[in-house]
Amino acid sequence: MLLWIAIVIAVLWLLGFIGNIGGGLIHLLLVVAVIVLIFHFIRGRSRV
Repeated sequence: MLLWIAIVIAVLWLLGFIGNIGGGLIHLLLVVAVIVLIFHFIRGRSRV
């Protein structure tokens, strides 16, 4: 689930970066996506 959230945030960031929309919010989304990915890999896969 965290991986999907990170992917969605990264895609939104790319769309905003290409369209120059959002300014600082775009970079905040990228930071959140990276943090979610790091948390996902540290936590490992669960069988839920």
